[in-house]
Amino acid sequence: MGLWDGAKRQLRSVIEWENPVKNQLFYKWTDNGDEIKNASKLIVTPGHGCIFTYEGKMEGIFQEEGSYELSTANIPFWTTVKKFMQAFESEHKVGIYFFKKTKILDQKWGTSSLIKYMDPQYKFPVALRAFGNYTFRLSDPNGFFVNILGGNSEYFVDDFRSMMSSRIMQPLSDYFAEAQLSYADLDAQREEISQGISKKLADDFIKLGFEITDFRIEGTSFDEDTMNRINRIADMTAEAQAASAVGLNYAQVQQIDAMKLAAQNEGGGAGLGMGLGAGMGFGNMMAGAMAGQMGQPGGTPASEDPMARLSQLKQMLDNGLITQEEFDEKKKSILDKI
Repeated sequence: MGLWDGAKRQLRSVIEWENPVKNQLFYKWTDNGDEIKNASKLIVTPGHGCIFTYEGKMEGIFQEEGSYELSTANIPFWTTVKKFMQAFESEHKVGIYFFKKTKILDQKWGTSSLIKYMDPQYKFPVALRAFGNYTFRLSDPNGFFVNILGGNSEYFVDDFRSMMSSRIMQPLSDYFAEAQLSYADLDAQREEISQGISKKLADDFIKLGFEITDFRIEGTSFDEDTMNRINRIADMTAEAQAASAVGLNYAQVQQIDAMKLAAQNEGGGAGLGMGLGAGMGFGNMMAGAMAGQMGQPGGTPASEDPMARLSQLKQMLDNGLITQEEFDEKKKSILDKI
């Protein structure tokens, strides 16, 4: 390196972060080595900040945009001449680190494994995955510089995403375990869940110098075992509601289904006998159910209006509780009495 090159290194008077790389959050300025001219000007542009270290100590954090004068012991030419025999190396070293303080929007997140907890309402284990997006920013440059950066000269959005992915599972699992939410409540309370998880994440990341300013859950999905349990509950609930609509309870519907299945068995004499018995049992049960609807003892009182009885009969046919033949026979009986 020539004498003029060494002199030029110390004549730099304006220091700024020019043309930041996309998605770069932190950058060590190295354009002029680590020696700068006394009273050099530091330019901090909108949305950026700067950390200034001198001889290994943090001397200042500049977060407001504008121009700042820096004072060091590196006097131009004098240091150059003095250090001519030492390859122009000065003991007065500085470090200038630029960082981005604007919000980083719409960052995607997703669980890397299943979140498991016990459904408080239905008392079965639930396993789900979740995904969404978040917004963050570097809020504490000093904490970040000390706890995260270390000896690195750069830090990118991808580095933060990796850290988020490794840390998000614990707050999510803790929240669902504490919130005691049934699987049926997840979609209805998605906003409340997002806010609760955001608070847990905030406590963790603020120590590292970051602020999660917006955290959202876009959707959840269950594993196959959980979906089988959910679908079974949904089917049984639908059957119970259909039975209630025609004056039966769920146990009676199950018994009717069993009898109809046995009646359809065509396998030999035993099957024939079972079919006849099931048919008689089915007929007796239907008679009892209809008697209850008509207000006879042992059943639930019902209207004597033929229209109401025909309507109930039609509901039973639509729900598969009776056959078309049984419907036609009972309908004729009702109409004959008018």
